[in-house]
Amino acid sequence: MNVRSSAAVLAAITVIGAAAPAAADSSPAPSPSQQALPSALYGESDPQYDGVWRQSLALLAQHTVGVEPPKEAVDWLAGQQCADGSFAPFRADTGTACDAKTMVDTNQTAAAVQALAALGGHDAVTGKALDWLKSVQNKDGGWGYMAGGASDANSTSVVVGALAAAGEKPAEVVKGGKSPYDALLKLALPCDTKGDGAGAFAFQPDKKGELVANADATAAGVAGSLGAGLVVEPGKGKNGAADAACEKAGTPEQAAANGAAHLTDALAADGHLVSALPGAEDQPDYGNTADAVVALAAQGATEPAAKSVAWLEKNAADWAAQSGPAAYAQLIFAAHATGTDPRAFGGADLVKQLTATGPAAPAADAAGEKNGQEEKDEKEKDDSGSGSVVWWALGLCLAAGAGVGILVSSRKKRQQP
Repeated sequence: MNVRSSAAVLAAITVIGAAAPAAADSSPAPSPSQQALPSALYGESDPQYDGVWRQSLALLAQHTVGVEPPKEAVDWLAGQQCADGSFAPFRADTGTACDAKTMVDTNQTAAAVQALAALGGHDAVTGKALDWLKSVQNKDGGWGYMAGGASDANSTSVVVGALAAAGEKPAEVVKGGKSPYDALLKLALPCDTKGDGAGAFAFQPDKKGELVANADATAAGVAGSLGAGLVVEPGKGKNGAADAACEKAGTPEQAAANGAAHLTDALAADGHLVSALPGAEDQPDYGNTADAVVALAAQGATEPAAKSVAWLEKNAADWAAQSGPAAYAQLIFAAHATGTDPRAFGGADLVKQLTATGPAAPAADAAGEKNGQEEKDEKEKDDSGSGSVVWWALGLCLAAGAGVGILVSSRKKRQQP
């Protein structure tokens, strides 16, 4: 969901990264954040626009499957917080105080809250982060990616997940008399929408003030309307199957049911969503499909969720390997939400693969398999070229509220992966 959604961002890596120049002579110089990546950080790509996001998802995914994350990785995440409680994607020097130029955002902050709340023992950090999120809530009850930006479905939903993870009731977090659920209801397309957008969610109103269906925003909107976060427990769906006719959404639950029905229809043909990025419309959208699975599981639509998880098991391995820790985490969340074993996911051990991207990589086994750190060292040699260009472009899109989720995921992507 997610920078959120993270999902669209993660999917974008494959498309934009493939088009980036590969020649060494034309590659830009590494950004400052690339030159000396922290050893506690998950992933090898430039963290300038997604460091906290991917770290949060990685730690939360490990916790979800019963793996204790390394202390240094958790400390790194908590240490990224600014004095006002917010989080920026990456602070290379945490000894320097955040200022007006520090690009903090709601998605990184909310993801960090979800991870640290689940891990426990960080009440001071999560409390300050929630105070900051509440301070930048918009008068319509929602949140934009950046403080003061127009509310969008993805950012609002990831903050709802943070509130719920910290034990708060999102419906009671209000600004101007409006809660996050009011903001999401305003972004739900009515049932009489022409075309195939009925019941979906829009990211934001377009320049004309009209709502346009967006699959990533719909997955986020469904989960957010149900008060769910990045992690959904299997069998805990609230509303049942998503096969009912679209009805006027007077409540968050009805908006979620309509959105889930829209996702079910979109997934019906092939079991996956397709990319909405220009020039990539015929390509599968792995990250948003994983987010849709979590949303459907939150709704209780187990049959379409199971079908899409099966598709991901067969097809998402290369995408996850290229996209990194946040992608592995998204697949783990999808597996967990449907009761699928993430350690035997299409023949792959997602937990082991995720762990190998971080500081606690497993040692080589008896067969002489390379350990995770060796893989990281080798991959760094290949990653330093186009990565900074990709994240720079995605970061600008996210900051402008262009509709790329999350980071989001890519959901933002990932921002983000």
